[in-house]
Amino acid sequence: MAKDIENILQEGIHGPKEINPEERKKFLGTLRERILAVLTKSQVRASGTNSQIQDLLKQNPKVKMILNGDIDYSYLRKYIKLANDNHIPFTISNDQEHPTDIGLVLAYDYAVDIENIYIQ
Repeated sequence: MAKDIENILQEGIHGPKEINPEERKKFLGTLRERILAVLTKSQVRASGTNSQIQDLLKQNPKVKMILNGDIDYSYLRKYIKLANDNHIPFTISNDQEHPTDIGLVLAYDYAVDIENIYIQ
């Protein structure tokens, strides 16, 4: 009983426990095992949209897109349009406390365990 009270107090003070918090910070709030593909910030800032992302969105209609809010909207706009055109839900992650070099994540709500998630 005391252990339950201690857990409740700790969650009240620090928030609920998270599985793999460092992994979530790196991958814009999601777990590595759920990721289909990622782009770095510099890849998102590159001219044009990444054709591999475009193909993956068409082939995986149940995926969701997470964009890094640290990137200027002028660069994100092309991926937001791509998500909208393919009816893919997207979110913009604005975690100012935990910087990451990841600019875009395509992820599922469940584990898919793709070995190589980094697009070249």
